[in-house]
Amino acid sequence: MSDRHVRKMLRQMASGEPVQVTPAMGSMKKFTRLAFIAEQFGYEYADIWQGGGLDGNQYVMLIVPDPSPQARARAAQNRALYPDASDGGPLPPLVPDAVELLKARITFDITAKFTDKQRVVLAAVGAIPLALPVGFWIGEGATAVVLAGVVWAAVMALVPVGLAVNRHYRAKYTALLQAAGYTAVTDPNGRLRYVPPDGQLPGHGNPFAAGT
Repeated sequence: MSDRHVRKMLRQMASGEPVQVTPAMGSMKKFTRLAFIAEQFGYEYADIWQGGGLDGNQYVMLIVPDPSPQARARAAQNRALYPDASDGGPLPPLVPDAVELLKARITFDITAKFTDKQRVVLAAVGAIPLALPVGFWIGEGATAVVLAGVVWAAVMALVPVGLAVNRHYRAKYTALLQAAGYTAVTDPNGRLRYVPPDGQLPGHGNPFAAGT
């Protein structure tokens, strides 16, 4: 995990406002570790979506202030133990079990973002810009159109595989979260989400400013 991304996030968190995190070449490992560090200083993971970066294909993670007494106490303790965390000083050590649960929540949110039907439609539309250039690069006129259709069909043939992989990960992380006592809730947009035991959807408490 790049220290630069961590320090930048911690400095943004000093405002006490919601923060959007979009690391370059963001991986699941980066996002889960960033979310863990944020939790150590009074914030909590809220959501993740695709739409960041210059091309709009990068994932964006939202973290928000956590007003719970436990989060306040944890943040106060870590600010005392790691006063220079945002300026290059030591960071709290990662706790593997907590990181794994964050990974499960984030992965579930990504896989549950769209229904299978919506994913098929998105794949069908998204395959067009890929198929057309290939078809017209190989052939011309009517031949190019036919070739583009063949490429489009080949891409769509892979969609069931992608859907199966998506369902596998969704089931895997659903089981992990349920075993840890996480509760399924429906957010205002109708999406199924998982929250910690005795918790609620992030961002529904009273935000508080907390320096890092």
